[in-house]
Amino acid sequence: MTDMIEIQPTRAQRRAFAAWAVAQVPKIRTVGINTFAVPAGLFTEAPEEILIGSLVDGHRYVSPDGDTAEKPRLLDCGLCYEEDGEEVHPHPECTVGRPELVGVASADGFREAVPGEPLPEVPAEAYGPDSTPLPDASEHSDSSNSAAEPPEGVFPCDGCDREFTTARGRDTHNRQAHGPQGR
Repeated sequence: MTDMIEIQPTRAQRRAFAAWAVAQVPKIRTVGINTFAVPAGLFTEAPEEILIGSLVDGHRYVSPDGDTAEKPRLLDCGLCYEEDGEEVHPHPECTVGRPELVGVASADGFREAVPGEPLPEVPAEAYGPDSTPLPDASEHSDSSNSAAEPPEGVFPCDGCDREFTTARGRDTHNRQAHGPQGR
């Protein structure tokens, strides 16, 4: 069992909660962008007005004395809430707002995405006047890497198939991996 409680205060109470947190000895620290780690023993001493509506270990904190009319509206996802007229989706299991790739849009319309399938061509007018095209993928095939002469700045190991960016790196590798007979 952990002795820390994660609290994510509401947007309206963040400053008040932070002020309370730094006034504690020792100071309460954050564990996320808007999440504080409060020792379990200190949680009961926190003023209730800064806790109402907060996410406490992933669950909304509701005051036992609170009015049910002030409860924020639960959103369609069933996990998050509305605050100050805006939808707030802080729950870690909420999928709202996370994009999901389901297809590819092209000039011919929308089609389902297929892994490994090449992307559709982009019209030339989509590029800026100073853009340069990328080299064709076939230029970077494995057959070009089997050339007899390695490219400039590449230092291959004589004892294995590793390549290094410096002669010093290759020599260090030879000494450590292949021993004195590595050369």
